[in-house]
Amino acid sequence: MLSGIRIFTSDEYWQRIATDLNATMVADAKIADVNLDSLKLQLPVSLIELKTAIIAASDGDAIIKQIFGKRVDLSPLQTQIVIKLYQSGGMTAEELKMSIGYAKNAATHTVETAIYSLRKLFGHDFIINENGLFRIGRI
Repeated sequence: MLSGIRIFTSDEYWQRIATDLNATMVADAKIADVNLDSLKLQLPVSLIELKTAIIAASDGDAIIKQIFGKRVDLSPLQTQIVIKLYQSGGMTAEELKMSIGYAKNAATHTVETAIYSLRKLFGHDFIINENGLFRIGRI
């Protein structure tokens, strides 16, 4: 049901349910697609309500619209980067790579290239790097 969605929760009960729904459990909220703890689900909740809440929380287009106040066309990688930085408040390059599926020490410049292109689109102050921490700056 939720194959391919990375979920974080500190609750063992929710971990079992999400695993039963084929979600991938992660140990760090920063690298998750959905932080189940932050959804504040009201119990009891049906499986359909749970699935709907998780899919809505991982819907990139809706989150991008919330961030920018309008629909913005971005590549899937750019969308992931903007959402991860927005939701986390800031990430190191290593955390950012891991959050979008790369190995911690992967030798790739894909993320840096995507950040460069986002800065080119929205200005240099859109994504800032302070002391090794990337975060959303001026939108």
